[in-house]
Amino acid sequence: LVGGMTRMPKVSETVKQIFQNNPSKSVNPDEAVALGAAIQGGVLKGEIKDLLLLDVIPLSLGIETLGGVFTKLINRNTTIPTKKSQIFS
Repeated sequence: LVGGMTRMPKVSETVKQIFQNNPSKSVNPDEAVALGAAIQGGVLKGEIKDLLLLDVIPLSLGIETLGGVFTKLINRNTTIPTKKSQIFS
């Protein structure tokens, strides 16, 4: 597990229940980010051709409309760049 939310006991517990195994916490978050950046650099430079890394939006994006309702415009895990247009009146 890597990242801020994965340090929460409930997240670790849920992962353990789903996979019926203790989650590994041996990955260094800084090293994981650096490795991803190095791979992406290799892809962009053309040195790595058999791997594709996709950047995604981690949370849904939207706006608050009349009455305090959240109107979702872009779903979480949508690859970026992306574009959405909607008219509100």
